[in-house]
Amino acid sequence: MARLRSDFWVSAYLRRCGVEGVDAALRKRGAAEAGAIFVKIDHLDGTASLYGPAPQMFVDESGERLFSPVMQGAFPLDVEERMTRELRFDPDLWLVEVDDRAGRHFLDLVTED
Repeated sequence: MARLRSDFWVSAYLRRCGVEGVDAALRKRGAAEAGAIFVKIDHLDGTASLYGPAPQMFVDESGERLFSPVMQGAFPLDVEERMTRELRFDPDLWLVEVDDRAGRHFLDLVTED
């Protein structure tokens, strides 16, 4: 099954955050068809988390986008540094920022069962 385009996925994700009453904004628009998507969660307490695409070994035939934690409970500036490095490596990536004290992200995370 084909994976949903990045631009459609991000649009739906932003809408989902809005429905849940969570502030979210697109910080960096990437390649529409297949740009990697990163989600930064600002916990509004001086910490932040970053989620990125799951490694390929976790991707299945369902076509669902899976994410894995890249950084959790980090200083926001550390997350920004990491994203600067990611952007140098892949300028076509997407970055969405979510502000939520509870750290809700609404992402499908990989599980290592």
